[in-house]
Amino acid sequence: MITDKGRQELHGWFVGRLPESWFTELVEVSADREEITVIGRIAEPDLPAGASITEYEAACQGRITEFRERTRAQRVEVAREAQIRFRRQLSWGARCGHSQEMFTHISAPVMTRLKQPERLVLDTLIAGGVARSRSDALAWCVRLVERNADSWLADLRESLHEVERVRTKGPAPATEDGLEGSSLEKAEK
Repeated sequence: MITDKGRQELHGWFVGRLPESWFTELVEVSADREEITVIGRIAEPDLPAGASITEYEAACQGRITEFRERTRAQRVEVAREAQIRFRRQLSWGARCGHSQEMFTHISAPVMTRLKQPERLVLDTLIAGGVARSRSDALAWCVRLVERNADSWLADLRESLHEVERVRTKGPAPATEDGLEGSSLEKAEK
């Protein structure tokens, strides 16, 4: 998990680095060991009064597409800088109205060992047509937990923030070179 200080460093760097004209709000800057995700809210389209929901949603999708194309070269440059600085891949997304689209994102492999009852759950999902493979079934299970356990996961994340807060009151942990460290790169080695 990324530390509070690391989260603040990430958010601050992107607030300072991204052109102010891109987003009306920086909705999300999150990270794990492999990837940083940046999602911003872009200006909603100005439609005439009486426009239908369908027209509004289509206009928002069009606005996201326009933003993606217009900012592509600059986003590539920012991603290159972020990858050098934070040693992670960068994924982009935009939100307009109720629409959100991820432009780039990575799928990172994860390994696990499961006992037979757990493997049978995955095999049942495959047999039921929910997933094509055990890997797909496991990803489906993770998405199901993510969607249905928001408050529990939020509480767990909050408790990790408290652990980090208490940990910072103690001496700084030594790094591999024996020096104390606090930058995002050192914290995530």
